[in-house]
Amino acid sequence: MKKAFAVVALAAIALPSHGQDADRGKLLYETHCLSCHYERIHKRDPARSLVRSIASLKIEVGRRADQTGQRFTIQDLDDIAEYLARSHYKLDK
Repeated sequence: MKKAFAVVALAAIALPSHGQDADRGKLLYETHCLSCHYERIHKRDPARSLVRSIASLKIEVGRRADQTGQRFTIQDLDDIAEYLARSHYKLDK
């Protein structure tokens, strides 16, 4: 599983994005992530957050996705990261 995460994380960071879709990311997040990853996790003290940039957000999205056993595509992960970057973390690209 660690190898799969590493491949997904590197690909998500290294590959150019192809027009991330935040609306699609929201749907994916609400469908696959909210059952375990409740919304208030994003409202914790920013000093405790591992997310400091788009790159670190993509790493965390890939890491959490790998833990679900769900098969996400790179586009899925990019869309989820785009949604979270806009809605929760207010990150610039």
